[in-house]
Amino acid sequence: MNRRGRAVAAVLLAATATLGVVAAPGAVAAAGQGATQQARAWLPQPTGPYPVGTTSLQLTDDRRDDPWKPGQARKLMISFWYPTARPATGDDRAPYMVPSAADHFGSAGSVGQSDYGFEPGRTDWADVRTHARPDAPTLPGGKRPVVLYSAGFGDPRTWGTGLVEDLASRGYVVVTVDHTYDASEVAFPDGDLATSVFPALMAQPGLDMEAVLRKTLQTRVDDTRFVLDRLAGLRHDKRLPPGLAASLDLDRIGMVGHSGGGSTALQTMHDDPRLKVGVNLDGQLHFPGPDGTGVNLTSVAADGLTRPFLLMGTQNPDSGSYHRQPGWDALWQHSTGWHADVTLTGSRHSSYTDAQSLLPQLARQGAIGHDKLTEDVGDVRPDRAVEATRSYVASFFDRWLRGHDDHLLDGPSPRFPEMVYER
Repeated sequence: MNRRGRAVAAVLLAATATLGVVAAPGAVAAAGQGATQQARAWLPQPTGPYPVGTTSLQLTDDRRDDPWKPGQARKLMISFWYPTARPATGDDRAPYMVPSAADHFGSAGSVGQSDYGFEPGRTDWADVRTHARPDAPTLPGGKRPVVLYSAGFGDPRTWGTGLVEDLASRGYVVVTVDHTYDASEVAFPDGDLATSVFPALMAQPGLDMEAVLRKTLQTRVDDTRFVLDRLAGLRHDKRLPPGLAASLDLDRIGMVGHSGGGSTALQTMHDDPRLKVGVNLDGQLHFPGPDGTGVNLTSVAADGLTRPFLLMGTQNPDSGSYHRQPGWDALWQHSTGWHADVTLTGSRHSSYTDAQSLLPQLARQGAIGHDKLTEDVGDVRPDRAVEATRSYVASFFDRWLRGHDDHLLDGPSPRFPEMVYER
């Protein structure tokens, strides 16, 4: 999503569509007069006791016309992240993005480049590695709770990898979902690369922002419910690593998402009882009017929820406490299930994504500007932000999907004085 689209969509989704600028060992040198030193960055290690495996899968919904490309069936890419027996090292680690997606993401005029202002070609996104072993067998041990992850409007499913890997290392099976033609780019096994419709859409004169954002959110909810449908039928899918389908406990499903993905998580909870719990990482729950102004509540905000949810806000100008956000405030007042709200001091909208750990590394090497860094992730210490995000998300899912309560969510915690807690 371009700068104009990002600014307008912020009315709904707290600045939406912030894409990751990730470099890693082996990144490409910047173009210009001679080669400059390559920018290097990496994700923090998962903290749980288990090594992590990952695998990806294409799903096609033959019963649904693609809302962005009429005349073709809706197809998605998802990835599984799960406990395995043997850790990955070196080149055995799965790539952060496949080459075709990485090439598009790092190109001039890409959504990431327009959002962050990085130099095209300065980094090699295809060389970034995760901590997961591709297609590894699942660790035996019975059924495990399932968590779905949805990224922000315009973001690829990879942009929450740090959090996702950490949950998998703690014993969860996490399913990340790419929302085709919404995400910056989605690479399919047949070589097709589906790029986002948002840049062209947002440039249209007289655009009805409410209609676009309602369509986008509804499409994401429909995608998520389709994934839930398919999870139940994967037991006989030979494309999956051994033991993965059998490890899914479909009676214990939660969802976490950032920005538009956080809105998707709670709206899907409202619409589908299979989601037992949800975490919203800085995703707004109200629509603007057609001209981009005003407040129109989503149905989840108007109706409330009867099941547990956690709101995690930032100190972005349009975020913060639920009192400051009309959609969050309405949801709070109308909900009967357990709920809490935390705000990370010094943070900005992208602080709950991989941006928080990766962008400071790139800024130190001149790959992005320090003004952009502050705009995207604030001035909170990166290691503290990452630890807080992982701890609060894991504490919530442990409490409500496993029955293990570490009491972090009982109130303000001396472990995380930078987290402002409200109930």
